[in-house]
Amino acid sequence: MKIKSILVSQPDPGDKRTIYHTLAEKFNLKLDYRPFIELESIPGKELRKQKINILDYSAIIFNSRNAVDNFFRVVEELKVDLPITMKYFCFNEGISLYIQKYTVLRKRKVFYGKGSEKEFLAEIKKHHDEHYLFPCSDIRKATIPDFLIENNIKHQEAIFYKTVTSDLSDLADVYYDIIVFFSPADIKSLFDNFPDFKQNNTNIAGFGRTTDLAILEAGLVNNIKAPTPDCPSMVSALEKFILASNKN
Repeated sequence: MKIKSILVSQPDPGDKRTIYHTLAEKFNLKLDYRPFIELESIPGKELRKQKINILDYSAIIFNSRNAVDNFFRVVEELKVDLPITMKYFCFNEGISLYIQKYTVLRKRKVFYGKGSEKEFLAEIKKHHDEHYLFPCSDIRKATIPDFLIENNIKHQEAIFYKTVTSDLSDLADVYYDIIVFFSPADIKSLFDNFPDFKQNNTNIAGFGRTTDLAILEAGLVNNIKAPTPDCPSMVSALEKFILASNKN
């Protein structure tokens, strides 16, 4: 079946050009963006009720830009004066640079992984004497907290924002040849909106192991998996699949 349309379950980038636009132009595809999930901020006063005092911690763990945004939002809401001794441990360099949107940092206070989860966790382990705060969503991978527990590293998780299902009712009668998913929460949103969803001729693309597992558990088929040794990115996996499909 020739591929003519694709839905990417992420926010519309607006005027910003993405690699998906390049892919769509190359194969003359109809490309739409639509977030399947939304983030709901937790007010700072709610965290105070949970007895989360940011100044009790010596280091903050950031695994996403959303975590950065919501942490500094709460800092502002609660009028917390962060000490210059506070350390920030970021999943990758991109997140470490993003922090500078909110504060001026000295390099010695920022630590980050070199591109892999293993290297990021190793960086935390080097500083095992810190008292870590992990601001996160109510839906998150267990890797970081499990690692902290296994290594007896003092820490506290705190939910700074929630992941909620988007209203997709307007897509009820819309068909796409490919739908691209990036998290288990996307799959949950699909069935929250359409409990009787049947895959039929729709090709599903799922990024990451946990997304692949959620697709399988939902009784669906992940037709386009990424990353793989041959296709390290979602776009490369899509391109390979579309090339093969459009040959027929």
